[in-house]
Amino acid sequence: MAEGGKMAAGSSKMAAEAAVGQVVLPGDVLLLPARPEHDAERLPLGPEAAPRGRLLCGPGLRRCAAGLLVTKCGLLRHRQPGGGGGGAAAGGAYWVDSQQKRYVPVKGDQVIGIVTARAGDVFRLDVGGSEQASLSYLAFEGATKRNRPNVQVGDLIYGKFLVANKDMEPEMVCIDSSGKASGMGVIGQDGFLFKVSLGLIRKLLAPKCEIIQELSQLYPFELVLGMNGRIWVNGNPQEIVPGQQRQVLRAADWTGAK
Repeated sequence: MAEGGKMAAGSSKMAAEAAVGQVVLPGDVLLLPARPEHDAERLPLGPEAAPRGRLLCGPGLRRCAAGLLVTKCGLLRHRQPGGGGGGAAAGGAYWVDSQQKRYVPVKGDQVIGIVTARAGDVFRLDVGGSEQASLSYLAFEGATKRNRPNVQVGDLIYGKFLVANKDMEPEMVCIDSSGKASGMGVIGQDGFLFKVSLGLIRKLLAPKCEIIQELSQLYPFELVLGMNGRIWVNGNPQEIVPGQQRQVLRAADWTGAK
């Protein structure tokens, strides 16, 4: 993008809905449909009216004056709000599905971090990015100055990014907007941690993922998926955990070949 918000020469523009499933390149601009917020005659009312959701901009995209600017090469994806229809004007999320090697923190992403150090009231976590993330001891459910969480160096933390941009240090929390853990916090001492590609993680987190459904029929287990490509799995007995890892990695080869 050139200075002053003008598009660089050679960049192409296309409708976002028409580009879903196609290859997009850095510099491409995705045009969004108009949303007539003040058209009272067209605004549906009543219990059957569809809610007007917010359009989310995911990895590989950023907002610009014309719509969405592509920053990574890959396939454009779109998810409808709640899995229903309604087009981009009804909300949902756009993102670029790319073969990115290193994880880049994104606000709201839930990841698995490894505690590497403690500096005062802040824990330092390795999240697989270019720099470590910080986590305050108050960012746990029920934590106070007197009641501090029991976190040690080497522990695994499942949390989400509260701050993630190129100008600030990534900051994580283990509570949601209501102050509840919602499954986040220190992961159990048992289990097994391994790493897969970022593309496979997105497939595993998709609704009604066949891989997860098939594994759940074979073994009883606990599974934590981090958007940074880390997977923690715990089963009983422990002997089945390596088997689950092999199943997931075999699924990675199968999905990559499709």
